[in-house]
Amino acid sequence: MLDVRRMQVLRAVVSTGSITAAATNLGYTPSAVSQQVAGLEKQAGLPLLERVGRGVRPTAAGRLLTEHASRLAEQLAEAESALTALRNGCAGTLRVRYFATAGAALVPPAVATFRAERSGVELDLKLTEPTDPFEELAAGRADVAITVLEPTDPAPEGMVARHLLADPFYAVLPRGHALARKRVLDLAELADEPWIFSDYGASGPCKNLVTNACAGAGFSPQVAVESDDYATAQGFVAAGLGVTIIPRLGLGYAHPGVVLRKVRNPEPVRHIHVVYREDAAWNPAVVALAEALEKAARAS
Repeated sequence: MLDVRRMQVLRAVVSTGSITAAATNLGYTPSAVSQQVAGLEKQAGLPLLERVGRGVRPTAAGRLLTEHASRLAEQLAEAESALTALRNGCAGTLRVRYFATAGAALVPPAVATFRAERSGVELDLKLTEPTDPFEELAAGRADVAITVLEPTDPAPEGMVARHLLADPFYAVLPRGHALARKRVLDLAELADEPWIFSDYGASGPCKNLVTNACAGAGFSPQVAVESDDYATAQGFVAAGLGVTIIPRLGLGYAHPGVVLRKVRNPEPVRHIHVVYREDAAWNPAVVALAEALEKAARAS
């Protein structure tokens, strides 16, 4: 295989027309330049230079390799520039995974902030539910994930978790419900009600949080209906089919047929984090996106 460094030495010789001049420009000795050219001729199997008076000029093979050396120099410069941009967080692609309510409330303003600062970075944004975002990160299919992680649950090994916000759950009751007259409800007051399970999934942190909170209040919820999203759950509540609790970020739309009340004893709260791998912490783009999400969380 041809030696790229030797090709650049040949290019310097051809551009100056002299081994001595090329050596001066490169900071080599003339004998070192001659050795590099001789080594390249051996690799090429053809003479690359011929004597002309006190100087040299390229043979046909020499001209051919010089042209390729010029193109290689340009490509290497482009590669170095692209690598610098990537190192500075100004290029490349970030794969971001999020769950639905975070996608609606946090991701749009964070993306707007991020793009205003780092327009050269492409964002691949995808809803991760029901896939475990930690699996996506660990497998290298995602760079940044937004997920629910309780304070008592440490981030998986090799991951950095940055807290975005605490997202309390609210009781959702039909208008005219007997408990609607109260401003704050004890969770135990919902023990005998039929429940609408709304977008908690078959398992996972949100469902565990709800069931654990109910257990802490001394009951297990009697599930009457399961819905796929919070808006649909509110529709079932408005129709008088049951009650539910929904996190604040999931209440961007409030059905006119329901009322919302704070919950206590205990108050279920989910803690939303932005997570990325420790080996990505060097990337300024990853850090900038995490900071943009933190800004969006503060404003929510």
